[in-house]
Amino acid sequence: MIKVRVPFLPFVLLVIALVAALPIVTNNPSLREELFLVLMLVTLASSVNMIMGYTGYVSFGHIVFFGIGGYIAFWLMLTFNTHFLLAAIASAIPAALMAALIGIPILRLRGAYFALSTVGINEAMKTFMTNFEPFGGALGMFFNFSIYTQYGGAREAAFLAYYTMTVVALATITTSYFVRRSKFGLSLMAIREDQDVAMVVGIDPARAKVIAYVISAFFPALAGATFFFKNGIIEPGHAFDLLRSIESLVMVVLGGIGTVAGPIVGAALYEWLRGFLITNATFANLQLALAGLLLLVTVLFVTAGLVGSLRNRFPRLRAYIQ
Repeated sequence: MIKVRVPFLPFVLLVIALVAALPIVTNNPSLREELFLVLMLVTLASSVNMIMGYTGYVSFGHIVFFGIGGYIAFWLMLTFNTHFLLAAIASAIPAALMAALIGIPILRLRGAYFALSTVGINEAMKTFMTNFEPFGGALGMFFNFSIYTQYGGAREAAFLAYYTMTVVALATITTSYFVRRSKFGLSLMAIREDQDVAMVVGIDPARAKVIAYVISAFFPALAGATFFFKNGIIEPGHAFDLLRSIESLVMVVLGGIGTVAGPIVGAALYEWLRGFLITNATFANLQLALAGLLLLVTVLFVTAGLVGSLRNRFPRLRAYIQ
C-alpha cells in the first residue's frame, strides 16, 4: 500500500485560503467579519510565537507593533491620501526598525525582567500617542468616508481589508514555518533550551534574538494597519490594548508553543470560545475570568498545548504536523 504524505505548509495554506473564501462565495458579511478577526488573531499569535515559542522570551507587550503600524499607516492615509497597501508596507518598516532598536537592550534581559520591560514599552508608547497631537492625541484619528472613494466605496474597502488580512496571515504562517525549519530556527531553539550552551557551540544569541524580534514585529504592524483602515478610526487605548497582547499569549499556549500549527488552532479555538461567552447571557461577564482559567488549566495539565500534545501522544504525527 502506497502512503501519500501531504506537505504540511501547502496543506495548511490551502485550508486557510479555502476557509477565507467561504464568506466571499456565500456572500455572508457576518462570516467575513468573524473570519477577518480570526485571521488577525492568527497573525498576532503566530508573530508572538516566533519570539516566545522559538526563543523562549515571553513578550507581554508585543501589541505595541500592532499599534505603531496602525498609527503610521492611518496618518499616511489621512494626511497624504496614500493608498492603503503602500501605507501598510510603509508602516511595517518603522515598526521593524523600532523592534531592532529596543530589542538590542531589552533582549539582554531574561525571564520576568524581559516580560516586564515589554509591558513598560507598550504603556510608554500608549502614553506618548495619547499626548502626541499630530496623531490626534487622546482622541485619536478618524476617516471621513470620502477617503474610501479611491477603493470603490466603503464596501469595497472592507473587501480589500479582508483580502489583505488573509494574505498577511498566510505570509506570517509561511515565515514562521521557514524560520522553524531553518538553521536560524535551530539556533533560536538552542537559545530557548540553554542560552549559555548555545554560545559555547558558536551561536550569537544577541544577534539571533534581535533578528527574531524584528521578524515578529513586522507582521503585527501590517495587521494593525489593515485593522484600523477597515475600522476608520484609531485611538491609543485600542491600538495599544495590553489585553489583546495577553490574549495572543493565551492562544499560543493553548495551541502549542513552538509549533507552526499551534497558534492557528489556538487563535481559532479562543475566538470561537470568546464569541460563545460574549453572546451567552450567563457567561458574558465572566469572559476574562474563564479565559484565565483556560490558560491555567492548559499550563497545568496540557503543557505542550493541543498541537504539542497530539505530537507527543502520537509520534507519527510529527512528520505531518509542524
